[in-house]
Amino acid sequence: MTEVRTSDALRHEIDSGRTGDKIAFPDPAAAPLGTDDEAAGVPPSAAAIAHAAAAETRQGGTAAPAASNETARAIDGAETERRENRRWLIAGTLIVLGVIALAAAVLLSV
Repeated sequence: MTEVRTSDALRHEIDSGRTGDKIAFPDPAAAPLGTDDEAAGVPPSAAAIAHAAAAETRQGGTAAPAASNETARAIDGAETERRENRRWLIAGTLIVLGVIALAAAVLLSV
């Protein structure tokens, strides 16, 4: 990881995966890193940024893997499979309830 001089640069290093703690993908944030200090009119000091950078860096300084379309497709595929399984569960439950209701109607008519 390169030396980080601003909180915005540190956030960019984190989002790009260069700190090694996450995949390279931007995280939406309601209050991005450093916003509180800057809003108070006191930007974070170089020492505070260096401390935050050290805390965010994976031991060994290796970069995390980048997100890929293949990863996204795998995640989407798993979600689709869960939805499909849920549909079969609901359909199966309705069929069983229908068979029970039909059996009860036949038994009550006898």
